[in-house]
Amino acid sequence: MSDFLQTVAVGWGKIWPILFAIFFFGVIIAVHEGGHFAFAKLFKVRVNQFALGMGPCIWKKQKGETEYSLRLFPIGGFCAMEGEDEDSDDERAFVKKKVWQRMIIVAAGAVINILLGFLIVLGMLTQESLIGTPQINSFYENASTQQTGLREGDVIREINGRRVFSQYDLGFLLSRDKDGSVDFVVQRDGEKTAVNGVKFDTYTAEDGTESMVYDFIIVGVKPTFGAVLKYGVGETVSIARIIWISLFDMLTGTYGFKELSGPIGTVGMIAEVTQSATKADLTPILTILALITINIGIFNLLPIPALDGGRLFFLLIEGIFRKPIKRKYEGWIHAVGLVILLGFMVAVSFSDILKLSRGELF
Repeated sequence: MSDFLQTVAVGWGKIWPILFAIFFFGVIIAVHEGGHFAFAKLFKVRVNQFALGMGPCIWKKQKGETEYSLRLFPIGGFCAMEGEDEDSDDERAFVKKKVWQRMIIVAAGAVINILLGFLIVLGMLTQESLIGTPQINSFYENASTQQTGLREGDVIREINGRRVFSQYDLGFLLSRDKDGSVDFVVQRDGEKTAVNGVKFDTYTAEDGTESMVYDFIIVGVKPTFGAVLKYGVGETVSIARIIWISLFDMLTGTYGFKELSGPIGTVGMIAEVTQSATKADLTPILTILALITINIGIFNLLPIPALDGGRLFFLLIEGIFRKPIKRKYEGWIHAVGLVILLGFMVAVSFSDILKLSRGELF
């Protein structure tokens, strides 16, 4: 019996992080679609369907004018409003509302996702003993960066021309440097000072990749209410900016298709970090959760057909020219964008499955 219980315990130890990852995806979807729903109701738009998940329906309930449902696959959801994609004579139709109201409804889902990420960041900072800052406290012995320009007390404001908002930018921006020679702008003695050509030592890992040696220690501050709020905003901005820089890196060939992950890979990443997280240190899992929900919000705001950002783009054109683009043309563009987006997701998911079969996930 003890062997059986031990087997169950081992199996549950592997399963529950995956269930947690799927649950968190459900929370992100619920928050996103809930943002659309809440502001649609606020502006008195008729909502015909509110669904969490995609694919076959496994549960549904009609309440008032709205049908609520759960779908089999937890990879999306929708808030179907009257007159959203078709003409309607209903005075409460989405298409009948003012442009600025429609823009708020469309943007609400992504904005609420970003707000959720911000709240996760705040929660992460409150459980830390010290909050890291982009200020140099001290150097290790014979530090190369100290010998080539940096000083104790320097507050790092820019790295290779990109602004530093929080401690997260230090590792992320430095990791993008190619030659180990970095240009900084620092706050020193009350003034901004350019410190160019700062040298970092490098080391070669077992897999042959080279990495920088970070040879300085940053200042940590106690998580007071003011510090949590201040650095929470900065870290949220840093996380949000990652997707823009990462998209640029992908378009310029810095990262290839193999480095991308879809829902399967993301679930694997969350599960792996969740399994290794301890009650004493929830920072890794909270960081991953914040990164995912903020970047989902930012990604949805990109002006890509079929995404919220694509719809916002058409509404912006309507607001500027006082005349909407013909709905059939907009519908065709969104349909093509959706097909391309779904094809891309299938390709990335297939890549995740291959990684899973090779033991590279979980």
